[in-house]
Amino acid sequence: MSVHTTNAYGRISVTEEAIAQVAGFTALESYGVVDLVPKRLSDSIAELFRRRPVSRGVRVMTSGDRIYIDLFIILKYGITIDAVAEALKKSIKYDVEKFTGMVVDTINVNVLGIKI
Repeated sequence: MSVHTTNAYGRISVTEEAIAQVAGFTALESYGVVDLVPKRLSDSIAELFRRRPVSRGVRVMTSGDRIYIDLFIILKYGITIDAVAEALKKSIKYDVEKFTGMVVDTINVNVLGIKI
C-alpha cells in the first residue's frame, strides 16, 4: 500500500517500504539506538537468508494521508529511555514529513532490549 498526494505537478505516491526505510535510517542515526529488531518470527527467519534491510524493525501503516509508525529497537545501556524515545519520535516525525510531505499521526517506540 502507498500514500498518495497531489500537487501542481501531478500525483505523488510513496510506498510504505520507502517510508519505513527513511524511519529506519533516522532511528539508526539517533543517539542511544543500537539496532532495529524484527517483531515477527517470519522476519527473523527470512533475515538469515538475505541481506539485513534497514526497515526490518519498522512497521508503517497508512490511512488516507496519515502515517502511523511502530518502531522496535534495542537501546544502549545507561541512557534514559524516555529521553531517547522522545528525541527519536521528533526526529522521525520531522524526516518522514519532510520526505513525504504528509502528516505523521502516531509514532510508537517499543524498546525490546538493552545492549551492554
